[in-house]
Amino acid sequence: MEKRRIYMDYSATTPVKKEVVDEMLPYLTNYFGNASSFHSFGREAKNALDKARTQVANLIGAKPNEIYFTSGGTESDNWAIKGVAFANKAKGNHIITSKIEHHAVLHVCEYLEKFHGFEVTYLDVDSEGKVDLKQLEESIKDTTILISIMYANNEIGTIQPIKEIGEIAKKHNIVFHTDAVQAAGSINIDVKELDVNLMSMSSHKIYGPKGVGALYIKNGTKLHALSHGGAQERKRRGGTENLPSIVGYGKAAEMAKETMDEHIETLTKLRNKLINGILEKIPYTKVNGSLEDRLPGNANLRFEFIEGESIILMLDMLGIAVSTGSACASGSLDPSHVLMAIGLLHEEAHGSIRFSIGDLTTEEDIDYIIEKLPPVIERLRSMSPLYDQMMKQK
Repeated sequence: MEKRRIYMDYSATTPVKKEVVDEMLPYLTNYFGNASSFHSFGREAKNALDKARTQVANLIGAKPNEIYFTSGGTESDNWAIKGVAFANKAKGNHIITSKIEHHAVLHVCEYLEKFHGFEVTYLDVDSEGKVDLKQLEESIKDTTILISIMYANNEIGTIQPIKEIGEIAKKHNIVFHTDAVQAAGSINIDVKELDVNLMSMSSHKIYGPKGVGALYIKNGTKLHALSHGGAQERKRRGGTENLPSIVGYGKAAEMAKETMDEHIETLTKLRNKLINGILEKIPYTKVNGSLEDRLPGNANLRFEFIEGESIILMLDMLGIAVSTGSACASGSLDPSHVLMAIGLLHEEAHGSIRFSIGDLTTEEDIDYIIEKLPPVIERLRSMSPLYDQMMKQK
């Protein structure tokens, strides 16, 4: 009998939907023109580029001329932060971010500190992973030029008070960037209701191809280009556009927008069923992050007395794919910086698992996990000296 395979790592990446592949294929074969060319082949490519730009803009309520295509979320984060930092160096050198950002933000900030003389304040978060608005406002100086706070966390799914952060930034005339790689296409976003200047997005988190993303740049926002050497993307990002992937991203964004309410409702229901089923059946288990302000498909739980890596390996043998946190850092043996920032002990962080649910997840999948997980945890705990010690103390 073929082993059952259940993918529960949609926060890491998603499969490309058939409709997206179908949209892309002609641009890998018949419509191969360069969008910068004046002839009919170039015009076909340019029309496809414009259409995709409109589709991505509609996803977040932006104007098409505020969408700039990139190679993905990491490039968008790099461009937003370095671009603002270098464009505003005469005004100031202070940046505010949080301790739970993706490494595509944290490592850029560290780079600017180390090599370009910038000063960075890393805000604390509470036990749910939310920034303190009071601490944010108190951290602002005369030299503050940028606030960069993620929309929703990739590990624990906590959604930040973006509207309120934007209001603070606007009040102090500071550029506000948000990494919305996990949020754009997963929850409703309308930039017209937010005081956001820059927003990073990615295609492969919303059933589009890898290697393409976008940066929303609100009209009037001052920032330097990241790459030079061409007039593409209104002279702000040189290099021939990756048209097949951009077309795919446009289609994925359009589908995400059309099915948003149903997507949120279905995933929230499945997530709650999974969390409640696990908490009911497995003692010494807790949820990491906020239960109210959370991405619909995210369930991050900690299982006391055992290692997350062991859980992953044993679940993988049962055909269930989960992760310990960010896929970009899962090769690391250090505990998650996100889980440490919300106040967990090393061993608690190491015993945490992220289940991320997606559009192809079924109720049967959730039932299967709730059935198979308890024996795995029980077996691992039976080998754990920490668990043994705790049981003897009871």
